[in-house]
Amino acid sequence: MAGLIISPRARIFQGHDWVYGTEVRKVFGNPQPGDVVALKDFKDRFLGSAMFNPHSQIVARRFSRRKQELNGDFFSRRISQAVELRHRLLPEETLTRLVWSESDGLPGLIVDRYADYLVVQTLTIAMERRLPIILNVLEDLLSPRGIIVRNDSPMLAAEGIAPSVRVARGQQPEPFAARSGSVQFMIDLQTGQKTGLYLDQLDNYAAVARFARGRRVLDCFCNQGGFALAGASEVTAVDVSQDAMDAVARNARLNGVSVQCVTDNAFDFLKKEAALVRDGGEHKWDLIILDPPSFTRNKKSVHDAMRGYKEIHLRAMKLLAPGGILSTFCCSHHAGADLFRESVLDAAIDAPATLRLMQQHGQRADHPVLLNIPETEYLKGFTYELLPGR
Repeated sequence: MAGLIISPRARIFQGHDWVYGTEVRKVFGNPQPGDVVALKDFKDRFLGSAMFNPHSQIVARRFSRRKQELNGDFFSRRISQAVELRHRLLPEETLTRLVWSESDGLPGLIVDRYADYLVVQTLTIAMERRLPIILNVLEDLLSPRGIIVRNDSPMLAAEGIAPSVRVARGQQPEPFAARSGSVQFMIDLQTGQKTGLYLDQLDNYAAVARFARGRRVLDCFCNQGGFALAGASEVTAVDVSQDAMDAVARNARLNGVSVQCVTDNAFDFLKKEAALVRDGGEHKWDLIILDPPSFTRNKKSVHDAMRGYKEIHLRAMKLLAPGGILSTFCCSHHAGADLFRESVLDAAIDAPATLRLMQQHGQRADHPVLLNIPETEYLKGFTYELLPGR
C-alpha cells in the first residue's frame, strides 16, 4: 500500500483524522487521487488507512485505524451502523440525515432520507469514485423508491469533482409534502437548499415555535420559513432570495399560515426598521429569529464575522418589544459558542438591553459530534428574553 509519513506535530497525533499538506514529511508508493493510503509516523509505525487527494488542502482523511479497503463489505458495515444509530435516536422521523461524513467514519459521504427517497452527496474524490458501490449498498439496505445524487456543493471544486445533479437509481421524484413535527414542508430534492431541507435545524424549528404562539414574529434569513410556520399570530419572513420567498409562500399555504414575505437583504431590512423605531415608530415584533448563512469559513475572517453578528443582534434588540424574544443561530465551526455569545453580549451592552437565556440550541442528533474532530460541532443557537424596564 502506498502511503504518507506524517510530521511529528501533526494534528493526527492529538486524535484528529485529517492530515494537511503541510503535515506530510514524505509520500511513498506514488498514490493517485482517491486512492487508499497508509499513514505512518516518523518511526514507521502504522497510524491508519486514509483517503488521499494531493489537490486538496486536506490531503488525507483517516477512516480507519486498521488496514482497510473501501470495498462493498466496508460500506455495508459502516452505512448499516449509521442507519441503526438514526433508528435509535429518531425512530419516528422520516426526514433524516442517515450518513454524515466523518461523524460516521465515511469522510465525504452524505446520505439524507426524505420519506421514500434518498439524496446522496460525495464530497471527496475517494467517495465519488466509489459511488456505484455506495449506491448498490443503499439499495440493498434501504430499498428506496429513488436515489438522487446532489453533487452541487461549492466544496466540490477543492476536491476536483465536477458538479452534477441526477437521478442515479429508481424514480425521479416530483416535489412533495413531508412532515416534521407539526409542520409540513414542500420538498424539491433536485433544486432545494442543501439536499432539499436544512435537516440540522428541524428540532430547533419546533423549539422556537413554543415561543412563537400568539406573538408577532420576524424571521430573518428565513430560507424556506422553517421558523415562521408554527403558532405565530403575525409573521414577517425576510430573505434576499426570491426563490426562498417563493418556497416560504408555498409552505405557508401548505400549513394554513399567513406570512408576509419580504424579498430583501436582511441587514438592510433590519437597518431600515431600526431607523423607524428610533424615529418614534412602534416596536412591531415580539419574537425575532436570526438564522444567517455562515459569515466565516476560515479563521482569518472570524473577526469580521463577529462584527456582522453584533450588527444584526444590535438592530434586532432595537426592534423587539419589551419582554420580546430573540432567537439567534450561527452555523460556522470557526465562530465557537463562547465567541458567538460574546457578540450577543456586546450588542446588548450597546443597546442597552438585559437578556435572560431561555434555551440553548444545537444541531439535531442525526448530525453527531465527534470529540476528536471539533469541526463536526458547528451549529449553535441561543434564545433570549429581553427583560423590560431594566
